[in-house]
Amino acid sequence: MSTAPKVQAFVRHDTLPASAPPVSETGVVRWLRANLFSSVGNGIMTLIALYCLYLLLAAIVPWLANGVWRADSIRDCREQLAGATGGCFAVIAERWPQLVFGNYPSEHYPRAILAFVLLFVALAPVLFVELPRKMLWFTGLFPFIAYWLIWGGTLWVPTLALAGVVAGFFVFRALERMSFFGALVAGLAATLAFWIVLVGPLSGALASIVPLRLDYVESREIGGFMINFILGTSCIALSLPLGIALALGRQSNLPVIKMICVMFIEFIRGVPLITLLFVASVMLAYFLPPGTNFDLILRVIIMITLFAAAYMAEAIRGGLAALPKGQYEAGDSLGLDYWQSMRLIILPQALKISIPSIVNIAIGLFKDTTLVSIISMFDMLGMIKGPILSSTDWFGVYWELYVFAALLFFVFTYGISKYSQYLERKLATDHR
Repeated sequence: MSTAPKVQAFVRHDTLPASAPPVSETGVVRWLRANLFSSVGNGIMTLIALYCLYLLLAAIVPWLANGVWRADSIRDCREQLAGATGGCFAVIAERWPQLVFGNYPSEHYPRAILAFVLLFVALAPVLFVELPRKMLWFTGLFPFIAYWLIWGGTLWVPTLALAGVVAGFFVFRALERMSFFGALVAGLAATLAFWIVLVGPLSGALASIVPLRLDYVESREIGGFMINFILGTSCIALSLPLGIALALGRQSNLPVIKMICVMFIEFIRGVPLITLLFVASVMLAYFLPPGTNFDLILRVIIMITLFAAAYMAEAIRGGLAALPKGQYEAGDSLGLDYWQSMRLIILPQALKISIPSIVNIAIGLFKDTTLVSIISMFDMLGMIKGPILSSTDWFGVYWELYVFAALLFFVFTYGISKYSQYLERKLATDHR
């Protein structure tokens, strides 16, 4: 007879509570293991990077923490530091008007600040389609308002310049049904003719009757970051439509138009920007009639716009080439003509594809505006290398000024980059 113990059957009817995960698989420890010490090689690279970061912070933090913000000269800064490591930020506190506005008259700073604020109001309906479309009226008016606020003079000059644009628009609409391209050329020609022939005499006559004017500011007085901002925003805004026209022209079936666009793009891309700036500053005057007063800022805007447009054209051409042939055939199947197909089907997709390249060009162009200091335009770097560092009070202060300049440029270029990322997410259609 077996003496083995009798097995008692047991069935659990309730669920055991979940056990806590290991410490190594949760919280900060898990993040460190997954991102910084996932392997021996990654761990070594992390330690090296942390050591380099420590050395960098050990040099920067005392320089910032011990910085002197109130001093009359660099000698005063050194006396206050008494041999300690620290930046002489007093030069920024004293000379920031020159860094931002150049030699612009201080009593007119509110005009420039107002133009700067209104710029973002004008850009808002362009950058964010959710806003009311009625705001685009102000976007069209802003360039003329900004010109009057910054340069001053009689109000009739920008008003008549706007009238020239309106006249060109009516010419375009009158001829649009016959030929879109011909109507566009005729509208531009009408606007230029109005500006050249009528703006000068009419503005003078009207100003003698109703003198609506602000104090005039010479272009040579505009400098600092203000001139960099004017050149950057103006040239980016002007180069994009010109780049679209050049990209379409390079793909044209008309040999003459294609040849002109190809020659222009290849020539501009093969010439350094500084060469074009020297042409704008010196050589262009030789091709103008004697006594012609062609403002230097306008000459520089034209040259930088042409330079940027060539690069914009190639970026947009890449977007056009990336579209499948079926997109072009879709316009034909709907009975659209060339310009309707481009405006409604092709260009919206091509520009979406080209957003990273266009933004890259825009950021580079904004930074390249500092090259104008070479042609004696006192932009931000020109003010640093000229009036500020040539002063005996602040001679020897370099890092503080250049860090301040870099910070200003970084704020605006980073803003451009973040907006482009927002736009890409908004226009994304792949749902990845």
